[in-house]
Amino acid sequence: MTVPTYTERRPAPPAGRPGLAAQLLRRKPIGQMVNEAETGHGGTRLVRSFGVFQLTMISVGATLGTGILVILGESVPLAGPAIWISFAIAGLAALLSAVSYAEMAGLVPVAGSSYSYSYATLGEGMAWICGWCLVLEYAVSVAAVSVGAGQYVNESLAVFGQFLPDAISQPPGDGGVVNIPAMVIVLLAMVLLVRGAKESAWINTVIVVVKVGILIFFCAVAFTAFSAGNFEPLLPMGAAGVSAAASSVFFSYIGFDAASTAGEEARNPKRDLPRAIMLSMLIVTTIYVLVAVAAVGARPWGWFDGNEAALVKILEETTGQPWIALVFAVGAVLAIASIVLTVLYGQTRILLSMARDGLIPKIFGRVSARTGTPVAGTLIVGILVAVTAGLVPLGALADATSIGTLFAFALVNVAVIYLRRTRPELKRTFRVPLFPLTPILGALMCAYLMANLGADTWVTFGIWMLVGLAAYFGYGRRNSRVAALSHEEYCELSRPESSTLSTPEQTKAELS
Repeated sequence: MTVPTYTERRPAPPAGRPGLAAQLLRRKPIGQMVNEAETGHGGTRLVRSFGVFQLTMISVGATLGTGILVILGESVPLAGPAIWISFAIAGLAALLSAVSYAEMAGLVPVAGSSYSYSYATLGEGMAWICGWCLVLEYAVSVAAVSVGAGQYVNESLAVFGQFLPDAISQPPGDGGVVNIPAMVIVLLAMVLLVRGAKESAWINTVIVVVKVGILIFFCAVAFTAFSAGNFEPLLPMGAAGVSAAASSVFFSYIGFDAASTAGEEARNPKRDLPRAIMLSMLIVTTIYVLVAVAAVGARPWGWFDGNEAALVKILEETTGQPWIALVFAVGAVLAIASIVLTVLYGQTRILLSMARDGLIPKIFGRVSARTGTPVAGTLIVGILVAVTAGLVPLGALADATSIGTLFAFALVNVAVIYLRRTRPELKRTFRVPLFPLTPILGALMCAYLMANLGADTWVTFGIWMLVGLAAYFGYGRRNSRVAALSHEEYCELSRPESSTLSTPEQTKAELS
């Protein structure tokens, strides 16, 4: 007797469904996820075209952004000359979760990132919460980052004595009516993603190389004014100041998980995804530490207090050339473009996985046979994010993305522990070192950083979760494909042997 996979079944009538508690705990077999990635849902699958280089550039593009251009003015006064130690500590904290992502990406090489990892280990309930957090993280962070485009476009135009009126270049609440540059940058990214993932990846690679080059250029110029005396005393604010600054700059590392959303478009995901995640962390941490050392070496740490555009001012004062502002303004626009492109890409792939599971409308899971991309889902997400960026004051909602991100990170650490305990026989292309200490510390670090976020942020996050619960009970619970399986079919698909399958042929043989 052949047991049908749940992607071939229509949702069963409500009477045939498991109870709420049982449904929330139902896990999606890893083998079934891999099977879907190979065959696609509905007969069309994503195109595998990424190597380790493109995957690394996706993560670097989503991580290395405008934050480093302005964050020193806020963080150096907290730590003093030891700010470079704060960046190293924050990088280490992010690495605790990054290694867990690397292990899970090798085990579950699909498009859903931490949503899929949670579904395979913690069940549908936690997977939905994780997916809903990712919707907030990706969509709102794209809008929040793109809002700054108008300011940097004006800084570029100012070199030529031109500027855009505030009404069309600033967000509502800051003197603007509609932020045209923000909307344009999102819509351009949307068009690129619709055309094809391979083309978008190469454009992102070019942009990433340019913005890395700009930061290296800053280091080269700043080191010409380097003074070792600027590092004495190294810890004027003590160890507590270094820790406070590390918490502040930690969010500069958010985005390294972007490569994990490309699991179904990587040519060799089990090998390349872990490598890309770890390599991107190495690149970003090295650049951040170098920029911090170069900046403090060029100016005493007290000089940074109140200097939001510290890097630009250091270059202007060191070179005596005002056009240097143009270089960094263009670099900031490119940084925004790269983040928008890669994060919008990740958003559409996570929604594709959720739609494939029946938890959100199936239109987000449709893949074009011509382009090999989720065209409809990309258009819907792109337009909604563009409108948000252009018309909606983001405020505390943007801050709430931090909670969503950290919550997803914590779940991935838990997922690693769960699979190590329950499925030790699974072949892992990357293994978290110092298990179980590393994932435990990673989860605790995420919880600590979440606890230090403001009350307003928690209130916004709570409201978002209530909306998510309404969406789940209104749509996801009734349309879940895992819930559509009978108890016997679910048990059959959940057998350990089924969870190690990697091809459709093996799946059919095992289920027969």
